[in-house]
Amino acid sequence: MTDASIPLHAVAMRPIGRLEGRRLLVLLHGYGADEQDLLAVGEAVRGDDDAVVSLRGPVPVGAGAGWFDGPREAVLAGAGLEAAATAVLATLNALAAAAGEPAAVRLLGFSQGGALALALLHAAPQRFDRVAVLAGFLPATLPAPPPGAAVLWARGDADAVIPPEAVARTAAALEGRSATSISVHPGLGHGIDEAELAEVAAFLR
Repeated sequence: MTDASIPLHAVAMRPIGRLEGRRLLVLLHGYGADEQDLLAVGEAVRGDDDAVVSLRGPVPVGAGAGWFDGPREAVLAGAGLEAAATAVLATLNALAAAAGEPAAVRLLGFSQGGALALALLHAAPQRFDRVAVLAGFLPATLPAPPPGAAVLWARGDADAVIPPEAVARTAAALEGRSATSISVHPGLGHGIDEAELAEVAAFLR
């Protein structure tokens, strides 16, 4: 999608068409990846009539992009999250203006994109009905997401990228939240495997 009215670059594997009466799945890639990275994942977990769009983070990271950048501790704390969330919401508003308001909006975020997905639940708690966070974390500056949307937090127990303190903080915040599922996949590193794909597909459908 190259529409200049859409703030963030967005791509889809198939034409979106009109969105009224349909669910929209929004993909948020990880740090250093790009808008192409999760398209195959989105296609694997989408419902039959769901529209899928993948957004590119606004911060250049080598050949890829990120949602926010800076020193490691600042990133884990969520520096830059507010600006990233604002850009995503502006993009969703532009998509709705161009293609109609979807019946429901779901988020799937990987790693840093998962942190952004949780931040979006604070920025617009009524906008989303389901959020899948894969290998992601809750930034240190944020409390548990407000009640409302169903949340799936899935990760691998062999993930060496997200530090243990971020994992523990996220677990402590999400374990007491209603409508939240937590799943730990044995042997999975910082990635997505077939078992996790099946879990996400069931959650989103």
